[in-house]
Amino acid sequence: MSADTMPAVVQDTFGGPEVLRVQQVPRPVPLPTEVLVRVYAAGINPVDWKTRAGTGMAGLLGEPPFTLGWDVSGVVEEVGFGVTTLKVGDEVYGMPWFPRVANPYAEYVTAPARQWTRKPATIDDVHAAAVPLAALTAWQAIVDAAHLQAGQRVLITAAAGGVGHFACSSPAIWAPT
Repeated sequence: MSADTMPAVVQDTFGGPEVLRVQQVPRPVPLPTEVLVRVYAAGINPVDWKTRAGTGMAGLLGEPPFTLGWDVSGVVEEVGFGVTTLKVGDEVYGMPWFPRVANPYAEYVTAPARQWTRKPATIDDVHAAAVPLAALTAWQAIVDAAHLQAGQRVLITAAAGGVGHFACSSPAIWAPT
């Protein structure tokens, strides 16, 4: 194994979990405005397994081979030219490149700095990697689409899933001040 390669979980065909395999792939290099993040944890959402099976986002990604994943947590290892918001050593989490191939099921991932935020010290990497897609979807539904305002009520059904449990969070999170 060289410093120019890294392990990644790849798939060469659509199907069940058995199509996933670990393979050495080129280690990414951050372009201007991007950061290289060493992955500590990657979340798995329904969109991941649906895409792996050939549904979900598969139509946008095209035919395999590719590496799945979008939710990720880790530490900044390198910053590209022009990055001023993050530095080497920052613990971050995010949802890079969605809905394009992002490659978080790998040892390293690159993405624009604006697609990352610093991870709160009160949350570990596994929990942080479970946040981005579900929380952003809940935010988009409640704030961007429904324009929920302080004092309004909303009925949330199917709140047992990722998006639903974020949607049921404290109203102070959703209501603009």
